[in-house]
Amino acid sequence: MISSMTGYGRGEFTEGQHRITIEMRSVNNRYLDMNIRMPKKLAAFENRIRQTVKEVISRGKIDIFVTWESYGDGETYLSCNEALAADYFDKITALADRLGIDGTLRAVDIARLPDVFRMEEDEGDEESLWHAIEVPLKEALEAFRASRILEGEKLRKDLMEKLEVMSGYAAAIEAREPQILAEYRERLMAKVREILGDHSIDEARLATEVVLYADKICTDEETVRLRSHIDAMKKELAREGSIGRKLDFLAQEMNREANTILSKSSDLQTSDTGIALKTDIEKVREQIQNIE
Repeated sequence: MISSMTGYGRGEFTEGQHRITIEMRSVNNRYLDMNIRMPKKLAAFENRIRQTVKEVISRGKIDIFVTWESYGDGETYLSCNEALAADYFDKITALADRLGIDGTLRAVDIARLPDVFRMEEDEGDEESLWHAIEVPLKEALEAFRASRILEGEKLRKDLMEKLEVMSGYAAAIEAREPQILAEYRERLMAKVREILGDHSIDEARLATEVVLYADKICTDEETVRLRSHIDAMKKELAREGSIGRKLDFLAQEMNREANTILSKSSDLQTSDTGIALKTDIEKVREQIQNIE
């Protein structure tokens, strides 16, 4: 099964008076690019979140939103930043000495200064908190992955249909070539008769001219390589894992063969078929940009 790079997933975990919700959405990107938005109190778990996602996803620009909600009155405690309090004391005392004013400080004076005392919420130990994040994260990842696979299956079917059409174009170009040579030989003979009148025609020279023309317009090598690339892409589409880059390379090679076919063509029907082929190759390349 192939995966699209477009997807969405959501997970939620509630424990006690806390609820953590994680949402993930992604769009196309050449590499894996994660943007995580979360409350400051959970920032310490960013690397763990990234690693968990990397184990499942290899490409795409992914936005991850982590929401923390608390209900009721949780267990709180008063914390004192003693280092900050000492720094306040040193700075104020030094300022008083420099200005020559009374710098007498009481503990209550320092306690009133910003961030010396703060009410903190007891959120439990680190592993318990990680568990509360990991559960909705894995739930979101599962839904996210499932949505990408569902979209990927739609892309696979569409690509397989386009590849069949492209195989038909290659067959039409191959079938047309003998007709082009026959038509060229008839035009050449008619022109020679017009010039020579009743004089005999040098069949050997005529055959040589036809061979030279055939060599000039021959696209056998291009159609053989084109079919090979189409078969290779079909095989890749049947594989699992990250195949987007390989498919993009094959599409580029297909486009190269189509360009060569068009450059060699002097036949309107073949040119029309070549243009249709290039159009479908471009559609395939656009679709491939969505594949992981």
